[in-house]
Amino acid sequence: MAAGSEATTPVIVAAGAGGEEGEHVKPFKPEKAKEIIMSLQQPAIFCNMVFDWPARHWNAKYLSQVLHGKQIRFRMGMKSMSTVPQFETTCNYVEATLEEFLTWNCDQSSISGPFRDYDHSKFWAYADYKYFVSLFEDKTDLFQDVKWSDFGFPGRNGQESTLWIGSLGAHTPCHLDSYGCNLVFQVQGRKRWHLFPPEDTPFLYPTRIPYEESSVFSKINVVNPDLKRFPQFRKAQRHAVTLSPGQVLFVPRHWWHYVESIDPVTVSINSWIELVEETSHAVNCCYLNAAVSAFFDRCRTSEVVEIQALRTDGEHMKKEELNVCNHMEVGQTGSQNLTTGTDKPEAASPFGPDLVPVAQRSEEPPSERGGIFGSDGKDFVDKDGEHFGKLHCAKRQQIMSNSENAIEEQIASNTTTTPQTFISTDDLLDCLVNPQVTRIVAQLLIQGRSL
Repeated sequence: MAAGSEATTPVIVAAGAGGEEGEHVKPFKPEKAKEIIMSLQQPAIFCNMVFDWPARHWNAKYLSQVLHGKQIRFRMGMKSMSTVPQFETTCNYVEATLEEFLTWNCDQSSISGPFRDYDHSKFWAYADYKYFVSLFEDKTDLFQDVKWSDFGFPGRNGQESTLWIGSLGAHTPCHLDSYGCNLVFQVQGRKRWHLFPPEDTPFLYPTRIPYEESSVFSKINVVNPDLKRFPQFRKAQRHAVTLSPGQVLFVPRHWWHYVESIDPVTVSINSWIELVEETSHAVNCCYLNAAVSAFFDRCRTSEVVEIQALRTDGEHMKKEELNVCNHMEVGQTGSQNLTTGTDKPEAASPFGPDLVPVAQRSEEPPSERGGIFGSDGKDFVDKDGEHFGKLHCAKRQQIMSNSENAIEEQIASNTTTTPQTFISTDDLLDCLVNPQVTRIVAQLLIQGRSL
C-alpha cells in the first residue's frame, strides 16, 4: 500500500531537543492516563509520554547487538495485492539472527544465508509476537527500559510486553483480540493501522480458521477487499492512522485491526492489558441499577420526542428526528452519559495535542479507486451521500416513514409511567435459573457461532 495515502498524524516533540529530558513534563499523570484508558471507547494516540523511556533507542541495529547471534523466527510473506489475507498458517518461516535479517533487508544477502530462497523485492519478513521473557531470557534487566507504569499500571514493564520487527510490507491480517486492550509503542519506522469498531463485526466476516486461541480473524483483506464475495464490507467504518516513532496507540478491546509496516524497518513494543478490575458485588449492583434507570429515562425521553415528531407534517417530522439523531451522536461520542437530557453539562473531552483520536477515514483500497470509499479525507460516504457513521439515524428514519400511524399508536400505548426499579441479588439469581433467560442466551450463542 502506498505510503502517500496516509493520514496526517500528530507532530512529536523530540525529547532532549534544546535541553535535558528533565525539562519536559508529561502531559498526563499515570492516574489520568489510566482513567482515559479505562473509559475511552475509541482508538487514540498518546504523544509525548515516552520521551524518557530507554526503549526509545531500541532500533533494529541496537537490538541486533543486544541479541547478537540469537536465532529468531521470521514469518515470510509475499509483497502482493491479493484479495486473500496472508494468514500465519499459509506463510513460510525462517530462523535467522537480526544481523542476517538486516543484511537481507539491505538487499545484500548471499546465496548461503537463511533468506536465500526469498527475493527481497518480492517478500517481506516479520519477527512478530516475540515475548520479552523468551527473547531476553538472559538479559532481564532490559525489562526496565519499558515503563508502562507511566500509563497507570504500576510494576508493568517489558516482562509483560511483546516485540515486533518487520520489513516494508510486513503485516498482520485483520483480526480482533478477545482479551483486554492494547498499548503499542512505535520505536522505529512507521506503521499504518486500519481499525474497525466492534459493531462492524458482521461486516468483517469473522472466522476462527485459522484457529488462534485469543484472536478472531476476518476473511477479508481490508486493504484490497473482494466486494463481490464480501459485499457487506461496504458498511464497515474504517478508522486509519499512521503510527510514528515516539507515539503510543491505544486500541480498545474488541476493535478489529490490520497493521502494516510502511518503512524499510519497523520496531514496535506492545502490551495487552486486561481491563477488568475486581469490584464488590454491591458496587456491581449499583452500576447495574444505574444503567437500568438510565435506560428507562432514555426510553421515556425518546417516546415523548417521537410522539411530538409524528404529530407534525412529514417535513417537520424529518427535521425533528434528525435533531434527535444528532443529539444522540454527540452524547455517544462526547461522554459516557447514557441519558439524553440537555440540562446536564457535557463531560470534558480528554482529547488535545497530546491525545489524538483516530478518526474515521475514507480510505481508498487499490481495487476501489472511485468506488465505495470517498476521497475527501473525511467520513465514509456512500453514493447517495449518506454517512455510514450515521446508520442508526437512517434506520430510525426508515422505520418511521414505513408506518407512521402504527408507530404512533404503539408508542402511545407504551407511554406509561415506568416505576423506579431496584434490582436485587435475588433478582439476579432468579435470572440465572429462569428458563426464558436460558433460552435467550442459548439463541445468542448459536447466532454467534453462525457468524
